[in-house]
Amino acid sequence: MKEQIKKWLVPVIFVLTGAICGFLYYTFIGCKTGNCRITSNPYNSMVYMAVMGWLLWGIVKK
Repeated sequence: MKEQIKKWLVPVIFVLTGAICGFLYYTFIGCKTGNCRITSNPYNSMVYMAVMGWLLWGIVKK
């Protein structure tokens, strides 16, 4: 059980960090006019950055 938690802990941290960064990006920089597909909605921005976090984890894992 502990092995599975250790196996999935780092990817979950990367995904959650990506989602938080997506929300912060939406909050501080996001598109205010509503024309941008990703940054006009906080959910889209969070999902997009969470996927980027997952992909980044795939690059940096051993």
